[in-house]
Amino acid sequence: MTSRTPDSPAPVLGWLLLMPAVLGMLITLLLPTVLTIGFSLRSGGLVGPSAFAGLGNYGRLLGDDSFWPALGFTLSVTIMPLLVALVVAPLLALALDRGGAWIRRAGRILLSLSLVTFSPAAVAVSWLRGLRPDAEGLTAMARSLAEPATAPGTLRLIVAAATFGVVCALAVLAFLPALRGGTVTPAMLAVAGIVALATVAAGLQLFTLGLVLTGGGPRDSTQTLALLQYTFTWRAARLGMGAAIATLTGVILGVLGIAATILAIATRMRLTITSASAPDEDHSPQAPAAGPGSPYFQAQPQDAGLTIGQPPGAAIPYGAAPLPGNPYAPGTPYETGAGKPDTARKPSVAGMAVGVAALVAAAVLIFLWSRPWLSALLQPAEASALHGRNVHLNTWLPAFAGALVSVGVAYLGALGIGGVRPLGRRSEWLLLPFAPWLFVGAGPLSIANWNTLRGLGLVDTVAALVPPLLVSVPALVILTLLCKGLAERNTGDLLSGVVRPSFPMACVLVVAVTLVNAQDLLWPLLVTQQPDLSTAPLAQFMASSQFPGGGADVGLATPLIAIVLALAAAVAAQLLYLDRLALTVGRDIGSREHGPDA
Repeated sequence: MTSRTPDSPAPVLGWLLLMPAVLGMLITLLLPTVLTIGFSLRSGGLVGPSAFAGLGNYGRLLGDDSFWPALGFTLSVTIMPLLVALVVAPLLALALDRGGAWIRRAGRILLSLSLVTFSPAAVAVSWLRGLRPDAEGLTAMARSLAEPATAPGTLRLIVAAATFGVVCALAVLAFLPALRGGTVTPAMLAVAGIVALATVAAGLQLFTLGLVLTGGGPRDSTQTLALLQYTFTWRAARLGMGAAIATLTGVILGVLGIAATILAIATRMRLTITSASAPDEDHSPQAPAAGPGSPYFQAQPQDAGLTIGQPPGAAIPYGAAPLPGNPYAPGTPYETGAGKPDTARKPSVAGMAVGVAALVAAAVLIFLWSRPWLSALLQPAEASALHGRNVHLNTWLPAFAGALVSVGVAYLGALGIGGVRPLGRRSEWLLLPFAPWLFVGAGPLSIANWNTLRGLGLVDTVAALVPPLLVSVPALVILTLLCKGLAERNTGDLLSGVVRPSFPMACVLVVAVTLVNAQDLLWPLLVTQQPDLSTAPLAQFMASSQFPGGGADVGLATPLIAIVLALAAAVAAQLLYLDRLALTVGRDIGSREHGPDA
């Protein structure tokens, strides 16, 4: 049993903070999952009478000529993004880290630009301009989408090109903290495992690029699982078949999410915040002062040889030689979890040269693959009047509202699990009930959520545009790892030691989830048919359907003011906060656990 300090919060506070996330999970994750499974056991359409079909839908689906090719094509689309995430990204992260603070921060700014400007619908309609007879260069590759023999390979290349910047950015931002946390090799391997699982999960839910570019054709040659679910449910009105695909997809995603969560828990992964670095220095996580109440405090024995003027029972000051038997005291090699002392490391000339070269190469590749989108931004749009007057409000306000709720609830849960730690060292296992939905997007739960919305009479209303999610599981996991790392080094109360330093991360995640919500096409496509309620991605998709050759307004989903604000927030977060994150794995150091010991 680990002792608790007088200012440690009671375990009951952790359970209270976790309750909103549990309720959100039960209402918006577990219940829709159960309803989806129930729909998969019935026959009939979206509305009207239906009959119990048992496992018949699964038998028909597995025997259908379109299912296995769609599954195979979906998995094949993930290969190139997976290579980017596991080969290009870690090499780039290593080069940026060895190049020094300024090069690393320049890389962070470049990658932030890739993130805030990414819109799948906008990228897809920009590639459609390659169908025009006068199209030249890289965009003209889109003409191969018209033939069944060449369409699959072309779509794979377009998906790889369109997602290169965002996949590379997300993966690099995941690897960089692992390079600064001290336990570099095991941390990098653990992060690589989670990144690989996340990339595969994202590929399994590919929808917007496929729908806008090919719609699954020609002759179903580019059908993905998400498109096949959409086709069965909303086009063919075969609810049971669509729900069966959603269930199978959800099972796969659930296994991937559980595997990623267990990997993070089993490796004892945690995030910490380092001290502010000088422009040419890197630091390991900053250790707290070693005083009474600190997890590093160790009173000296009365009969020990003390220095002149040092009273018996005094604490060993930070940086002083530790007493025998206390290998985790400040100043020891184990303090940073790195097996090495906390010392500054200045980049070498060779490291800076490699960092600059890697940064330039990444910038060139991102610019090259973004040329179709950049070129389309400068061209006039024939279909700019097809969307409603409130398209920007419809796009961003519901997205922000959904992010504020889902991340806010997740933050409370993370404070309960990682900050208060009601089960002591076992507290991270409280993430496991949420793990099946770690990688689940809107698609697998869309049938049940739409049916619930229809029952409430909210279809074709502004309220329907708010994403139907009360807790963001990715935000919950990230924030829990951060709160855990902060709690281990906390020598004060919960507010000053955990809440204040973790709150900026919650704000960063609100912005990130807002961007993701705003660029979603599937949910607005299902819940609204009125032009005045259209979002930017929906308006672009409708315009591209009516104007062959990509006549939609490419810049509609990424208005200048939104990009400027998001980029300013992202750059500030990268330089002032995210650049100070360090990810470590392995044995807890100086942790202050509450509740039963493991």
